[in-house]
Amino acid sequence: MLPIRCYTCGRPLWPEYEEFLRRVEAGEEPGKVLDDLGIKRYCCRRTMLSAVDISKEIIKFSTRVHRW
Repeated sequence: MLPIRCYTCGRPLWPEYEEFLRRVEAGEEPGKVLDDLGIKRYCCRRTMLSAVDISKEIIKFSTRVHRW
């Protein structure tokens, strides 16, 4: 699931997450990107670094049409 807020402190992370993901996929060091984005708290950094996008996996199982 993608982080909308930090699970510990509640800081909104979604606006920075897209930029973080784009820059990390381009080859930048994740720690430096987090520093540049101003994410200093270790709880927020942990949330950003450990996020896994499983939405495509979930959609595979939710496309079934139920007929009652």
